[in-house]
Amino acid sequence: MTDTDAFSSSIQLTADGRLKHFLTLDGLDRELLTDILDTADSFIEVGERTIKKVPLLRGRTVVNLFFESSTRTRSTFELAAKRLSADVLNLDINTSATSKGETLSDTLLNLEAMASDMFVVRHSQSGAAHFIAETVTPGVAIINAGDGRHAHPTQAMLDMLTIRQHKGGFAGLRVAIVGDILHSRVARSQIRALHTLGAEEVRVIAPATLLPRDVESLGCKVEYDMARGLKDLDVVIMLRLQRERMEGALLPSEREFYKLYGLSQDKLALAKPDCIVMHPGPINRGVEIESAVADGPQSVILNQVTNGIAVRMAVMSMAMSGQVAERSLAATREVQS
Repeated sequence: MTDTDAFSSSIQLTADGRLKHFLTLDGLDRELLTDILDTADSFIEVGERTIKKVPLLRGRTVVNLFFESSTRTRSTFELAAKRLSADVLNLDINTSATSKGETLSDTLLNLEAMASDMFVVRHSQSGAAHFIAETVTPGVAIINAGDGRHAHPTQAMLDMLTIRQHKGGFAGLRVAIVGDILHSRVARSQIRALHTLGAEEVRVIAPATLLPRDVESLGCKVEYDMARGLKDLDVVIMLRLQRERMEGALLPSEREFYKLYGLSQDKLALAKPDCIVMHPGPINRGVEIESAVADGPQSVILNQVTNGIAVRMAVMSMAMSGQVAERSLAATREVQS
């Protein structure tokens, strides 16, 4: 375990190894990730009920703190919290006290004083969720909904759930992640999850300008040619071009990108016949992927959306359970002392 893994493990887990925050997949072992997937599996049927609720977070308050806009992610977190019977507050950062001069720390401490139990945090700065969990509100469960270029752990886990549903497991799988690896927090979390869960090979396919310098140190096989990279694949994950995070001219044009790296039916035919196609969304049709592929029989993109609610329910319920257990243990120790 690296120093980074050890730190991530210590801040995210209780003394007995239960989840209390969900900030990154670094430092989390296969057993815990499998537990998250199994728990999410048990929540899928909740969405099929007439009354789509379970009482696990009844009486708890979940605050969505989105410093960076994402309607899709915020909506699924809100729906997940409500299906767990929590009270949900969506904080509009653009009109909140932080835009009026109040510091982030003061805003969070005030929310904690209102007896909030969980913050779902999305921020443009890498490490923001770690900072909040470690230094600002350690008594509140923090769920990272995406921070800078660093991590998007719930997205990675809903992708893993989708893969497991269609492939049965991860042993022997060859998976490729295609597109803007450089700016993608999703890709970093996916790579970590795939390795931890036992995938045989993880490839990244992209132009050199959209690859991080340390990509090979992440344990990936790098391919610059789409035809070579798609050969013998079981899963292909297309990424959105992160235009809002790009600096300078990293691409000649979107048309040229699609020609070389967009997923068309002809290119998909180079993979295994049962290769599944994934995309974290939102999709740029005709840029990253052809509509015939996105809507085709090998696409599991809508399954990812459905699984996103179940995975977020799992993570939220597990983190709250860990927080309660840790508080109980601390109270016991205080009485004994």
